[in-house]
Amino acid sequence: MNPEKDFAPLTPNIVRALNDKLYEKRKVAALEIEKLVREFVAQNNTVQIKHVIQTLSQEFALSQHPHSRKGGLIGLAACSIALGKDSGLYLKELIEPVLTCFNDADSRLRYYACEALYNIVKVARGAVLPHFNVLFDGLSKLAADPDPNVKSGSELLDRLLKDIVTESNKFDLVSFIPLLRERIYSNNQYARQFIISWILVLESVPDINLLDYLPEILDGLFQILGDNGKEIRKMCEVVLGEFLKEIKKNPSSVKFAEMANILVIHCQTTDDLIQLTAMCWMREFIQLAGRVMLPYSSGILTAVLPCLAYDDRKKSIKEVANVCNQSLMKLVTPEDDELDELRPGQRQAEPTPDDALPKQEGTASGGPDGSCDSSFSSGISVFTAASTERAPVTLHLDGIVQVLNCHLSDTAIGMMTRIAVLKWLYHLYIKTPRKMFRHTDSLFPILLQTLSDESDEVILKDLEVLAEIASSPAGQTDDPGPLDGPDLQASHSELQVPTPGRAGLLNTSGTKGLECSPSTPTMNSYFYKFMINLLKRFSSERKLLEVRGPFIIRQLCLLLNAENIFHSMADILLREEDLKFASTMVHALNTILLTSTELFQLRNQLKDLKTLESQNLFCCLYRSWCHNPVTVDFLAEVDKLVQLIECPIFTYLRLQLLDVKNNPYLIKALYGLLMLLPQSSAFQLLSHRLQCVPNPELLQTEDSLKAAPKSQKADSPSIDYAELLQHFEKVQNKHLEVRHQRSGRGDHLDRRVVL
Repeated sequence: MNPEKDFAPLTPNIVRALNDKLYEKRKVAALEIEKLVREFVAQNNTVQIKHVIQTLSQEFALSQHPHSRKGGLIGLAACSIALGKDSGLYLKELIEPVLTCFNDADSRLRYYACEALYNIVKVARGAVLPHFNVLFDGLSKLAADPDPNVKSGSELLDRLLKDIVTESNKFDLVSFIPLLRERIYSNNQYARQFIISWILVLESVPDINLLDYLPEILDGLFQILGDNGKEIRKMCEVVLGEFLKEIKKNPSSVKFAEMANILVIHCQTTDDLIQLTAMCWMREFIQLAGRVMLPYSSGILTAVLPCLAYDDRKKSIKEVANVCNQSLMKLVTPEDDELDELRPGQRQAEPTPDDALPKQEGTASGGPDGSCDSSFSSGISVFTAASTERAPVTLHLDGIVQVLNCHLSDTAIGMMTRIAVLKWLYHLYIKTPRKMFRHTDSLFPILLQTLSDESDEVILKDLEVLAEIASSPAGQTDDPGPLDGPDLQASHSELQVPTPGRAGLLNTSGTKGLECSPSTPTMNSYFYKFMINLLKRFSSERKLLEVRGPFIIRQLCLLLNAENIFHSMADILLREEDLKFASTMVHALNTILLTSTELFQLRNQLKDLKTLESQNLFCCLYRSWCHNPVTVDFLAEVDKLVQLIECPIFTYLRLQLLDVKNNPYLIKALYGLLMLLPQSSAFQLLSHRLQCVPNPELLQTEDSLKAAPKSQKADSPSIDYAELLQHFEKVQNKHLEVRHQRSGRGDHLDRRVVL
């Protein structure tokens, strides 16, 4: 500093003392400056006051010499004390050089800057609020200062500033929020602690409504919640808890839509505390905002569904996620199926992720944890809602179905998540069938694939969805399939036996191209398609047929009409080219038909044959059952049949043996079985049973002898057994030809089945 330079109105002694290295001498100079400025104030000499402040700022506080900077700081503080209540007129000139010194490399100088600013603020009080942003910015930097003395000085200044804000009603929250949003993403734990403490203070001031600006800082708060420091995490928990309490008290003033995507992102984090807190917020949002959250359903499901498969280590998160899932599901109503098309001139809201979160560096990005992949999640899990003021809220299923399809396709996903996905699909088919059937073609393959799941519960839920698809009226299309004409339309009330001419109109190359059965009462356009694809899956996965086939078919008989299922499968197998599979499938169906309690009514119907419908059903089944007669392939099958005859379920058949006159073919058939068997235990069992058959002559009475034999009524329905036997011979010859072709033994090609 040039000693010859004129610093008037500062005297040479004051200038010399301000540049001294000793604090005591600089303090004496500050007292002289205070006295001088008081005189100028008394004289109302603003020009000289500004000149003194400018000199202290430019020549001292911003000087290259460290002792001069220290003198300038204490001099500016002295000016503020002298100005008193008038200091507000010169605050900008007083504060700016002091804040510049906050960045000084010398920690002692930074401490003196804190001290000077403390004195300036203490005098000005509420007048500093227009300069709050620059003060807050400077303090946020000092909060992370490595020097403990500087940090201690900044804390004193921080408390003073908080007191001023608390007691004032002129705080400009609008201009402060952008700065708060920027600073909240600091990674320094002391800066984070500073930010959290200020949010707590602002939240406690009655005249400051920070809830209106919560969307601006919510993402940053959740990031601070993941801090390594326990104290900071605890403080952040308190802040978030206070905000949530206020949201519950005043839900009508909360901007739920603007915060939904923020919660979706943090519900997918790997930090347990963040995930649990975000999930709790999501639960409250869904329950408080209701249908306002529907546009975000796909993102919510992306976050919630994986949590349902958590184990007991994350039991709390799993329980809250389950509540979120159930609450969201309840928001979907049948009215959503009616809001099908946008009204003219109404534009559908498009997802714009950039609007969902504040723009900052260091925000969490990439694929959320637990989602299908990063590209999928970035496109689906974040949506910007349509305006919350728009009514009504429209449910758009595209994103929801995509999320559900993705999770169901992921073989690594947990069982409970897969069950939840299937429950969602079933719920959507019940509540919004018209919209859902637009997605059925894309869902159908994965639903069929899910039948191979290891869990019985998953398979059961999957069958419920498939059954709903196959039976829902919304799935009925005007296109009857490849067949048309009144004579080819299957009635829902009667089962028709397919004639050769009618069957010939179908695509006979396997089962490809079949959309509806010519003889089966399809429940809707998807029923017969379901049956075809189910049999195709059994054909390609024989283990599935062996292990889960009976379970699947029995459950379908409960969920749908058992007669329709057996009728349609028999009709499809009639045209099956893979004869080995047809034989295996018929064997499985026959075992299910004979042994399952679910098919009791169907067995009675086939036993009585009193109606044309039951006779037609018998004929249809017989034609397919010819692929697997129990007396051709293995004697073991005959043995099993004998054991079945002796079980309780065939009591009615054994009683029919008493009526010899009306059941001659039954007795002959049993004797035929006896002749096929070697003299084994099964032979002895059946032989003893036939010995109990009474002599028909002993059962005749005088009235029966006198009674003339009555023929069947002309209009009574009957079965053409001759035609069925011809069909049986034809099928068996076809099986024999295939077997001989495979074995290559041409010398036995003339062998035929003799009935």
